[in-house]
This record gives sequence, structure tokens and C-alpha cells, in this order.
Amino acid sequence: MITLYLIGMGYLLVYSKKLKQENRLTQTFRWGLFIILVCSELSYQAWGILNGTWNSPEFLPFQLCSIAGILAMLALFTQNHKLIQISFFIGIVPSFLAVITPELQHGYPHFRFWQFFIHHIILSWSSLFLVVSNTISITFKKALESYAYLLIYAGIIGFFVNPTFDANFLFLARTPSASTPLDLLGDGFWYYFNLCLVGLIVFIALYTIYKLFAYYVNKKS
Repeated sequence: MITLYLIGMGYLLVYSKKLKQENRLTQTFRWGLFIILVCSELSYQAWGILNGTWNSPEFLPFQLCSIAGILAMLALFTQNHKLIQISFFIGIVPSFLAVITPELQHGYPHFRFWQFFIHHIILSWSSLFLVVSNTISITFKKALESYAYLLIYAGIIGFFVNPTFDANFLFLARTPSASTPLDLLGDGFWYYFNLCLVGLIVFIALYTIYKLFAYYVNKKS
């Protein structure tokens, strides 16, 4: 799954110029990614309901990858530049971490195994595709703006949504049950401080990678 993830990301980077030039290819990718994301979310909800395992702490789409998936769907559908920039910053790294450190109770070849990996892989691909296939310029100001949106969302989840549903959305109540890099962030105040700091570093790193890639592409052309 990690290999598949990397192959898709590499393809989008290598053929980014082609995606901007060939509208038919771009539209095929756009609607293909959109359909897969929609089917992934709907099938997950249906699976929970049909099997009698649906519960609000696990199935409500408030986790970061879930809300990023919804924003990616809207961005693919509308091509809205603000949605594209937010999807770029919150859709790639969290879904990549989910792929390499999956929090799964069902292994191969269970439906949940395939749905989990397909959703997170397609989410990353969609977040990158939206940027490389559109004439959008991401500035440092936009990176900070997207980070501010994330902090506001995290505040709503942490103070209101998690207590209401006794949930652990965004892993603000506790770290994941699986062993992840979040285990290294400490406890209590320091966990939240380090979580915010890591988030800011990730946003700046993504912005820097974007600028370097844009510079390379412009120089090559």
C-alpha cells in the first residue's frame, strides 16, 4: 500500500505539466478521484449501519482525514482555490501517516482494510492533484491562513464535539491506539503544544516543498 501511495504521488509530480495541458486527461483524473472519495465515504457509513456497528465516536466524519476527504470532494467538484489550498495542507501528511501507521481492527482482505487504504491514498493523491493540475499560487500567507483554519476547527472539536460524543476526533482526547509519531509528543499541556508546533512545521514544510517544486518546473520550462 505504501508503494502504491508513492507511485501515485510520483506520477502526479512527474506528469504535472501534462495534467495542466491536456484537459481531457485532467478531467478524467478529477472525476475519477471524486467518485472514489464519495464511494469510499458512503460505503464506510453503509458498512457500519448494515453491520450494526455504527457509532458516533467512530463513524462521524470529524477526524482530520475525514474532513479533509470532504473538503477534497468539494474542491474537486467546485475547483475553488481556497478549498484547494486547504486540502493541500491538511490532506497529504495526515493521510500518509495513516497509511504507514494504520489504526485498523480488520486485516487483509476485509472490506475495511481496502476502504481504509483506498480512502487515505486517494485523499493524498487528490490533494496533490488539485494543486499540480490548477493554475493556483500558494503563498506563505495562505499557508498560515490554512493553519489558522485548522486551529479553529481543532478548537471546536476539542472543546465541543469530543465531549459531546465522548470521542477522540483529531486525537485531541488521547493518542491513537496504534503506535504513531504522536506518542512522542508528551502528555498534558506539552502534548497539545507539541501537536500545534508539529502542525505548523508541517504546513511550512509543505509550503517550502511546493515553492521548490514550482521553481524547478518553471526553470525547466
